[in-house]
Amino acid sequence: MIPYLLGFHPSDSVVLLGLRRGRVIFEARGDLSGAVDLADYYAAVVTRQQVTDVMVIGYGPAAAVTPGVLAIDRELTALEINVLDVLRVTGNRYWSYSCRSLDCCPAEGTPFDPVSGPIAAAAVVAGHVALPSRAAVQRRLAPVEGLARSDMRRATARAGRRLGELIAVAADPPTAVFAAGAAAVDGAIDRQRSSGQLDNDEVAWLTVLLCHLVVRDHAWERVDGDLNVHVALWIEVLRRADPELSAAPATLLGFAAWRAGDGVIASMALERALAADPDYALARLLAEAVAGGVPPEAWDAARRGQTTRSGRV
Repeated sequence: MIPYLLGFHPSDSVVLLGLRRGRVIFEARGDLSGAVDLADYYAAVVTRQQVTDVMVIGYGPAAAVTPGVLAIDRELTALEINVLDVLRVTGNRYWSYSCRSLDCCPAEGTPFDPVSGPIAAAAVVAGHVALPSRAAVQRRLAPVEGLARSDMRRATARAGRRLGELIAVAADPPTAVFAAGAAAVDGAIDRQRSSGQLDNDEVAWLTVLLCHLVVRDHAWERVDGDLNVHVALWIEVLRRADPELSAAPATLLGFAAWRAGDGVIASMALERALAADPDYALARLLAEAVAGGVPPEAWDAARRGQTTRSGRV
């Protein structure tokens, strides 16, 4: 099940599943090479998520997996967190560090089929996808290149001139920019809902307008309802955006993916945002939330408890 929770087949990884009353509520993945150092971090995440049980799974050879997963197990057990099992996955077999019975956990490992078994089939039917690797997920977000990039560069130049003209003739430039931005954001969301695609000029216009925080905040507030719509929209905008204008769409993708429970896409998107602008405050805030294991439900709780105070980051 894990590849379909993560969105890719992990390798050289340590994965932690957090459960609450038998239901998986979050998953976290780290590089196997740093698994020992992840023990404190995973313990903090588990405590914050208020889980009742956890499972720890290491992917890789025994010599690389064992020290890390056992360090995490010790840290969680010391906090009186119920560790259901600690597993090692090598190839298409798994071994348990918790079970000593050869009747259910043979010395040669337990075989399983991560591609065509019943769990995989059920996941595919439910619409879940497991790409071959984390690198394959990154390629989903990669900027367009070649002719597509050249076309977008020209479209972005046109959008910049269009925005300059709008500001030059407007009696109230901030209001005019917000109105244009809100219309562009709302139109893009509606187009995505109807399975349409923005053309280059529409994407370029949207990315130029998103440089204004009032427009970005409007887009941020619209991330609701069917979150898959917003994830798909901002993936497409991010891929086609001029790299210098990618901080806002990358941050919006990170926010939408985090709320949708896709921590992998959220982390990658926020890395892109901060690579484009290391001082982009909203991206930094969201990156800290994702890395700290703050559950998406915290956003809904914050909205319900929000006061009349306002401010932008």
